Amino acid sequence: MMKKYLVNLMFGMTIGFLVLSFASETNAQRRESRNRLMTKAQVEKIVDRVEERLDNFIDKYDKSLDQSNLNGTNREDWLMNRARDLEGATDELRSDFNRNDAWIENKDEVRKCLNIATDIDKNMRNYNFGTATESNWEKVRYELNTLADIYNLPKVGSSAY
Repeated sequence: MMKKYLVNLMFGMTIGFLVLSFASETNAQRRESRNRLMTKAQVEKIVDRVEERLDNFIDKYDKSLDQSNLNGTNREDWLMNRARDLEGATDELRSDFNRNDAWIENKDEVRKCLNIATDIDKNMRNYNFGTATESNWEKVRYELNTLADIYNLPKVGSSAY
C-alpha cells in the first residue's frame, strides 16, 4: 500500500513538473515570437505615439510646474530639464530608428528614454501636478512601457534604472 502511494506521488510530481516546464517554455516562446513578429512599421507607430504624447505632456508639465510651489526653484528647473532630456532622447531614438534597418538596433536609445522617464515618474508620484498633467504622463508612460515590452527591457519605474 505504501509503495503504491509513493509511486503515485512520484508520478504526480513528475507530471506537475512537466506541465510547469512546458508552461514556462510556452511563455518564453510567446514573448520571443511577439518580438519577432513586430515589423519596423509597427514599432514606428509606437515611437510616433511616444513623441506625440510626450509633446502634450511637456506643455502641461511646464504649466503645472509654473503653478506649483516649485515655481522659481532649482527643483523646478531640474524637473523641466529632465522632461526636455526625455524629449531629446526620443528625438535621438527617432533619428536612429529612421537610420537603422532593423528596429531592434535601437535598444540602447529606448533604454535611455526609459531611464530618464523613470526619474520623471518618481517625481510625478511625489508631487501633485493636477489631473491633466498626470493623465498625460500616464499616456507617455504607457507607450514607453509598450516599447519596454517590445525591446524586452524593464518598465518605467523599475529599480533597474
